[in-house]
Amino acid sequence: MAHQPWGEQGYGTAKPPASVPPVPGTPPAVAHHAPSHAAMPHAAMPQSAMRAATTDRERTVDVLKAAFAEGRLSAAEYGERFEAASTAQTYGQLARLVADLPAGPMVAPQMVAPQMAVHVPPTFLPPPVLVPPPRPTNGAAVASLVLSLLGLGLPAVIAGHVAKDQIRRRNEDGDGMATVGLVLGYVECAFWSLLMLVVLAAGG
Repeated sequence: MAHQPWGEQGYGTAKPPASVPPVPGTPPAVAHHAPSHAAMPHAAMPQSAMRAATTDRERTVDVLKAAFAEGRLSAAEYGERFEAASTAQTYGQLARLVADLPAGPMVAPQMVAPQMAVHVPPTFLPPPVLVPPPRPTNGAAVASLVLSLLGLGLPAVIAGHVAKDQIRRRNEDGDGMATVGLVLGYVECAFWSLLMLVVLAAGG
């Protein structure tokens, strides 16, 4: 069998460790068997030992195809790695097949840590919505409305005109109240003027 240039034979199978002679005076070591993958908790399993999916094998084959088309792999190397990628079972086996190639993102489990935040450049963020601050209400407009409701027509008219001028210059709120104060003020002024004319005519 030809030597594989990207890793050891068997794609990740480890050689058994050499036996160590016992130290005199110590009890014989009890054989300790490593727990199987079924007994190991998922969090303790390394990512390289996790089983790969069909889409992971297809992505690895795409990287091999690109490397062969660019002349990075010979036909024999491509054939051997293609066969190994098609039968690979873990992420570690797939990663070793493209470790010496510009594969882009390395084949790894699709795991996202909850504490990792995605940073988006400010250029791609939507523009902030600017809410204009509320405009203050003009005090003269409030005074004009109150005076007109109290029947004081002339002061209401004066306060209404002052409010209109201040609202236009200061960009304040209260134009509606100033308008109502002016209308009621003029009506009250007309009423009192007509009443005075009637009294004068009756007295004459």
